[in-house]
Amino acid sequence: MNQNLLIVDAFTNSLFSGNPAAVLVLSEWPEDKWMQNIAKENNLSETSFLVKEGSDYRIRWFTPLVEVDLCGHATLAAAYVLKNHYEEKRNEFQFLSKSGPLPIVIKENLIYLNFPTYPKFHKSKTIDPKEINSILGKEPDEIWEGKDTIFVYQTKSDIESLVPDFSKLTKIQTNRGYIAVWINDSGLEKIDYEFRFFGPGLGIPEDPATGSAHCSLTPFMAERLKKNKFRSLQKSSRGAKFFIELQEERVSIGGSAVLYLQGKIKSSFDQ
Repeated sequence: MNQNLLIVDAFTNSLFSGNPAAVLVLSEWPEDKWMQNIAKENNLSETSFLVKEGSDYRIRWFTPLVEVDLCGHATLAAAYVLKNHYEEKRNEFQFLSKSGPLPIVIKENLIYLNFPTYPKFHKSKTIDPKEINSILGKEPDEIWEGKDTIFVYQTKSDIESLVPDFSKLTKIQTNRGYIAVWINDSGLEKIDYEFRFFGPGLGIPEDPATGSAHCSLTPFMAERLKKNKFRSLQKSSRGAKFFIELQEERVSIGGSAVLYLQGKIKSSFDQ
């Protein structure tokens, strides 16, 4: 049986920017091997698979290498597909995932994800900043460790100029990914922070738009900037824009999406 596949550019309102994710809405769950093969063949940072459960939708995400517990842009892409191509009439519904329930709210042409936060960070005592200079191309001012590792830089140009050595980066012990960030604490610009996200251990050397990075960045920024609403940019080659709000132990991540491709996969579940 052929399976419908849609590719959506997420966290953008124009094609060829943001982060592309593939979305498959299925009637039942296939074997994990089939989903991993589809994700590998798509060769996008994430492919999301959905099956309806009652009034909710179960969602799973696969990179070309592994299944992950949480993904922002592929969740936003999935919500966009349901609303615009599968006749989901509601503006509020939820996904069920390995990271728990993920409520979705659609309003004013934006899709808002509700994700858990990763608030526990500590200044690194094990990573040498000089070592990062040889890995990323510039020594950070601060290094913080938690679910992700955060490298804080002084200027926007600092993070723009980084040229990571991904083979070396994978050797630093971390739980998930690496975030290089510039924090705007001057109050003179509309953007509160700009960042890049590296996930070589997940099969994603540099991600174009990483919604789940805000699970780490939002509580971190709330402590630094003493507020709970933010606008941020991801400084990838494609670029992405986020509207963020800290809501106690959750984070609301808002963004747009646009359809790039719709087609069919000529593969049955047993292939």
